[in-house]
Amino acid sequence: MVAVGLLIVRLVVGLLFVGHGAQKLFGWFGGYGPKGTGGWLESIGVKPGVMMAVIVGLMELVGGALFALGLFTPLAAIIITLTMIGAIKTVHGKNGIWATSNGYEYHIVLIAAAVSIALIGAGTYSLDALI
Repeated sequence: MVAVGLLIVRLVVGLLFVGHGAQKLFGWFGGYGPKGTGGWLESIGVKPGVMMAVIVGLMELVGGALFALGLFTPLAAIIITLTMIGAIKTVHGKNGIWATSNGYEYHIVLIAAAVSIALIGAGTYSLDALI
């Protein structure tokens, strides 16, 4: 049952990251693509916006895919953690912890999940287990 629990956490967290990356990179799932996301990033002082949107989008897409697959899980957790630290530092940190104030509580939960899975291991149902 532990392996199933690890798989569920990896799939939920990983695929949601893939979705966020696809929003930034391709404008899918209601996202704004690199140009729209880049414009927003520039409006909050992150420059060059389009390049940063692509970098963050790739981090979310690749980190999420690796995490969901359980492939190079420690690396995936590092990518996810760095992405969330960046979001906290640039957007959510000044708002306090609670999500009701656009704070960073959700980001901390994602970091905890990623780091915990990296420390525990991806589980039996992962590509890491196969190699």
